[in-house]
Amino acid sequence: MQNPDVLVIGSGIAGLSVAIKVAQRFPDRQCVIITKQESAESNTRYAQGGIAVVSNFAHDSFEAHIADTLSAGDGLCNRAVVAHVVHQAPERLRELMDAGADFDRDESGALILGREGGHKADRIIHSKDVTGLNISTALLERVKALPNIHVLSHHVAIDLITSAEVDKGGVHNTSCVGALVLNLNTGRIKPYIAHNTVLATGGVGQLYDTTTNPLIATGDGIAMAYRAGVRISNMEFIQFHPTAFYDPGSNPAFLISEAVRGQGAYLRNGAGERFVFRYHVDGELACRDIVARAIASEIERTHEPCVYLDCTDIPADTLGRHFPNIVQTCLAKGIDITTDYIPVAPAAHYLCGGIDVDLKSMSSIRNLYACGECSNTGLHGANRLASNSLLEATVFAHNCFEDISTSLDAQRKRPAIPTCDSPGDATYDSDDVVTLEKKKQQLQKLMTRYAGIVRSDQGLQHAELQIADMIKEFLQGGADKVHAPVWYEARNMLTCASLIIKQSIRRKENRGGFYNRSLEQSHVLT
Repeated sequence: MQNPDVLVIGSGIAGLSVAIKVAQRFPDRQCVIITKQESAESNTRYAQGGIAVVSNFAHDSFEAHIADTLSAGDGLCNRAVVAHVVHQAPERLRELMDAGADFDRDESGALILGREGGHKADRIIHSKDVTGLNISTALLERVKALPNIHVLSHHVAIDLITSAEVDKGGVHNTSCVGALVLNLNTGRIKPYIAHNTVLATGGVGQLYDTTTNPLIATGDGIAMAYRAGVRISNMEFIQFHPTAFYDPGSNPAFLISEAVRGQGAYLRNGAGERFVFRYHVDGELACRDIVARAIASEIERTHEPCVYLDCTDIPADTLGRHFPNIVQTCLAKGIDITTDYIPVAPAAHYLCGGIDVDLKSMSSIRNLYACGECSNTGLHGANRLASNSLLEATVFAHNCFEDISTSLDAQRKRPAIPTCDSPGDATYDSDDVVTLEKKKQQLQKLMTRYAGIVRSDQGLQHAELQIADMIKEFLQGGADKVHAPVWYEARNMLTCASLIIKQSIRRKENRGGFYNRSLEQSHVLT
């Protein structure tokens, strides 16, 4: 199926939701999902936390959820977008349940509501500590039941295909008509031509040497969109999760959900002291950017490699009931969390910016949509409120579906779409692959050092020069040639790294997840 009606790149909650809704609404239309590994591998499946939805109106309200989101976003959220997402949340949650996603309930059958950092009310709905995995599994089962969805695993989109035209007023309009796709099993590159293309490719966590993101999170969709001339914003706002299990060399790092702190766990330094209140009045339940910076500051102050999460005051049966995956994984690592402290440190976790989209999920060029972490919707601003990401993905996936539906309804026949020939087969040179992997590691160390939790003018300027040299050297290999998959991945990582550095340099005030030590007089940690 090389000419689908809808081409979806990515198989997380956003991409799967769009494909399912389009396939159900238009059983005579075809959807293709492109995914780098198995369809189950996505950022979604690693989401331990939950989905933020106002459901207990006796103790919570839409207005309170909106206020918490705006506060976390540190003045850079689009208020209209925030209100839209929060009000849509109950209906989108119901759809996930209808699709087969199960969430924790008490003995009476009522949803169990948790609280995480930045939330002033209990509104986080979980499925134990594997919420993302359970949602992903339910959606993939629905995909399998729809014959007009074709999932191509082990396929990599390497570039978007665009078509330009000039209207009667002399305005140049660019449309996306699909993507060039590399089949990892055969090495063949083929064009997939589509009426509508949806980027749902996740974030950029693998640009850092410690991240909770899977190996596939290399910024592919953002980089492809940038090369196609799409607007990209807010790349400087990288959210570092405060509590990843400290295990040097582990990739991805195992996440210790914020919900554990919501349940009553404490952060302690090597001396056993609770230290976060020295940095913020809300302590362990302050927003993630504040807690991550507090931990980074404590690590710098004490010269220790990590801090510790103390769960020992939480009853063992509560830990086992709510966090079975965390309990078992920590046990496998030699930590009994009912009696032992968990070694933790911040890790790159979530990108708050990305491909600029409107409320319909449409990018700045026609027929190209973006949803999920690769998009910049205006919801998160400078810092994502905990558990708003799965919510954002499902709301904007629905908006994307509605706009695509309008487009497909209006098509009485297939429009003329330009053809695109295959550029050839990918080549695999083992020496080149080893060299490229080393270059990726070099980039990860550079980004961690100069574009991490705390940055500086001098460090950013140094990183900009280093990355420019890396890009120049990299492109000498020939951007017009056909390469091994790691070449395309490295190119995307370099593109996103350059965007993060350049947009960090342009940011002249500290907000949310962006903190430049050289600007600390403008917006101090509060």
